[in-house]
Amino acid sequence: MKVGDTAPDFTLRDQNGKFVSLSHFKGKKIALYFYPKDDTPGCTAEACSFRDYFGNLTQRGIVVIGISPDDEMSHQLFIKKHKLPFILLTDATHTVLQRYDAWGKKMMYGKEYTGVLRKTYLLNEEGKIVHIFDKPTVDVHAREVLEIFDRMRL
Repeated sequence: MKVGDTAPDFTLRDQNGKFVSLSHFKGKKIALYFYPKDDTPGCTAEACSFRDYFGNLTQRGIVVIGISPDDEMSHQLFIKKHKLPFILLTDATHTVLQRYDAWGKKMMYGKEYTGVLRKTYLLNEEGKIVHIFDKPTVDVHAREVLEIFDRMRL
């Protein structure tokens, strides 16, 4: 997928087991971020970055949606522990992760494995991809998202 493409619709369960579709947010700007695992150091830093900038993001009409393979219970605990005010969706089958090029080969300690590739898509109100972050810097990611939307005047 590339900038200018229409983001593919999907339906996944949120942290409360409710089905959520991307199309439910048509008419809103979206920061759709994919992350490997709840409550790990990098993923926590990224989620807390979005939490800390959440007021600024929502003031500009930006919806934050996180997606990982973790289950609903894991998401609930992650949200409660870190007071996360946004939606976390579960993609245990990796279907959406694959569709958004966020599932692939990774290296850790010299070993190759398949897993979640940290990635964020910024979508405009029409559902078009306006920016893609490959390998975002987790602790400042929300600020970067805000800067991109502000620079584009979206």
